[in-house]
Amino acid sequence: MSDLILIVDDQEDIRRSLSGILEDEGYQVLTADNGSDAIELAREEMPDLVLLDIWMPGLDGLQTLEQLKALMPDLTVVMMSGHGTIETAVKATKLGAYDFVEKPFSLDKVLITIANALNYQELRRENEALRLSSHQDHELVGSSAAVQQLREQVQRVAPTATPVLICGEAGVGKEVVARSIHHHSPRSAKPFIVVNCSAIPGELLEGELFGYEKVTGSDGSSQRNGKLDLADGGTIFLDEIHEMPHKLQGVLLHILREHQFERPGGIRTVRVNARVLAATSARLVELVERGLFNNDLFQLLNVVPLMVPPLRERRDDIQHLVRHFSAQFQRREGGAARQFDERALSLFREYGWPGNARELKNTVERALIMSSQAVITAEDIPLLQTGVTPLSERGSADGLTSFHSAKERFERQFLQEQLALHRWDIDATARAIDLERTQLQRKLLQYGLNPAEHN
Repeated sequence: MSDLILIVDDQEDIRRSLSGILEDEGYQVLTADNGSDAIELAREEMPDLVLLDIWMPGLDGLQTLEQLKALMPDLTVVMMSGHGTIETAVKATKLGAYDFVEKPFSLDKVLITIANALNYQELRRENEALRLSSHQDHELVGSSAAVQQLREQVQRVAPTATPVLICGEAGVGKEVVARSIHHHSPRSAKPFIVVNCSAIPGELLEGELFGYEKVTGSDGSSQRNGKLDLADGGTIFLDEIHEMPHKLQGVLLHILREHQFERPGGIRTVRVNARVLAATSARLVELVERGLFNNDLFQLLNVVPLMVPPLRERRDDIQHLVRHFSAQFQRREGGAARQFDERALSLFREYGWPGNARELKNTVERALIMSSQAVITAEDIPLLQTGVTPLSERGSADGLTSFHSAKERFERQFLQEQLALHRWDIDATARAIDLERTQLQRKLLQYGLNPAEHN
């Protein structure tokens, strides 16, 4: 459908000539000879753009513009005048006009200005849609008391610059909570940078966070910015922070206290203004007690701890999450919205979800991909049909269907076998599997493996 343009001018010949030109270009056109009629027409017809003359009897162009913008703040308005001055143009711009064209018109100038204005309007709409979509993708979904409390906590901490520690099992949605905090903060227009401390080897994590500087010649040097530079003014999210090497924990503590750091290889102090949000699936208190995590850093991060409960403890949220992940998939991939029938939803509610919300999302997307039906049935999710029993009759660690939960099970079994092979000697096991002793100790604590019980 072609764009609708409203021409407002008290001169009939102007209205007639502009109407003919714009209709020839494929636009739909409405006209008004005064400001009051223009406001009424705009309210009824919702034009895509208004060409508005400044000098008119009665309600002049600037007064009309002011009322139009009060009525429809997003309306795109281009001002027209044969007596244009810089002062008038500035005032019109302050009132919300997109641009200003002078009479007598240059046909090319008018058409280019209209095309640019409509393109700008479309970009603005797309950006707003992307912003809303991004927020929808990272909103806290659910109606349980636990999620409602979490939403309230997010709203309280978001406006501040205080570090936040987000705790919970793998897959519960700790990054979703972090993104929600960022979205509701004064930093929402600035970057949100994610660093997964468990995915980057310890010797590389320092460069990833802080970048580096190095001399390349007698008088030259090169510099690589790190994730902290990218997060300046915004938020940096340190996921699985318990995996951060002890040395870097001390550096991070200094940054949180002093808001500055020096790059590896450099001598220049770099100021940084980034809010730190951290997440962990480990019991940091126990790591601190064993000397595996910096106590001062823990105390600083733990000012505002947020706990994200596992999915099995908020089963009322499961059907809301299924709908949310379905809508998210549809927005990303296109096509008509689809639903899950009641039997399928019942299977979702009965399953234990050891991989939490991440595993639920994967299962929903798998069903949507593999089925072409408008309504997804229980038969479309065979993995949940095989051996599903109520939670009260089984533990929550069976039924692995997510990569992360499978990886965790493998790690635990591997470490248990290696420890037994080396008679539960931590130093010997660490050397054999090429892992730092402190990292091995963190893993043992995470998986509840205690060498002391075997000595």
